[in-house]
Amino acid sequence: MSDFISLSIIQATLAIATPLFIGALGGLFCERVGVVNVGLDGIMLAGAFTAAVVSYYSQSALLGVLAAVLVGAILGVLHAFICVGLKTDHVVSGVAINILTASATVFLLQLFFGNKGQSPSCPKIGVLGDTLVGVPFLGSILHNMSYLTLLGLILVIFAHLFLYHTKTGLRLRSVGENPYAAQSLGVPAVNYMYGGVILGCALAGLAGAFLSVGMLNVFTKNMTAGRGFIALAAMIFGRWTPFGSLLASLFFGYVMAWQINAQGLQVPAQLVEAIPYLATLLVLAFVSRRARGPAHDGKIYIADQH
Repeated sequence: MSDFISLSIIQATLAIATPLFIGALGGLFCERVGVVNVGLDGIMLAGAFTAAVVSYYSQSALLGVLAAVLVGAILGVLHAFICVGLKTDHVVSGVAINILTASATVFLLQLFFGNKGQSPSCPKIGVLGDTLVGVPFLGSILHNMSYLTLLGLILVIFAHLFLYHTKTGLRLRSVGENPYAAQSLGVPAVNYMYGGVILGCALAGLAGAFLSVGMLNVFTKNMTAGRGFIALAAMIFGRWTPFGSLLASLFFGYVMAWQINAQGLQVPAQLVEAIPYLATLLVLAFVSRRARGPAHDGKIYIADQH
């Protein structure tokens, strides 16, 4: 039993789940205004690269994180302009962002550091340390937890309060369900779409920053390794809600933590490495039939259509 539930696995689950639930939160804000964002993985990759580079040159991990959020927001403006402004297919835009960032990060690695594989070591975001060591049970789990993990958990709470307990949150959700009805009631649907996508992509940039300056202190080529897609799966599994996405991310984080722990078993390495992705496919296969996102999710919005 200790091989499946132990303090080290719980701590690893929290760390591994951090970019997943922050990324899922980003996808949630995009889809709550009706814009699908399959470019989450690419935006997370751009955030991870930016955080590492800015952190390296400024010697400040905090500046690196802020720069990653900014780059995520800029890509959010691009995605929103393509999907909402130009009324182009959302999936095509997201795929283009993934291809762009995968290529651009390799090119910029070579340009800045003369190395296509990884960046030099950079400053890392701090951890809680022994701050809560005296708290029973939780003190051990939260020991040495990254400040970005704590920030992510706080963001989940704020997202829930914002979406379900504020007038702005209600309007944002109404845009994703029926932007025409929302517009007829005086809600500026296009503005909410832009705002939701930019906020969601900024969160994806933050999720990427955790990988390079929160979990590690270096950026490596394609370091997201599909985590953006797992974050999307967590969002769907969590029924497009902040707490649901958090719980789903913790599930995927646990699977990935157990997968790392299982690498010492007499099992082909390729099979072990595939476990998180197999789990994602299985979850989607069982959940997708009953999962219902915002009604206008992925559809083109034409403002003057009645």
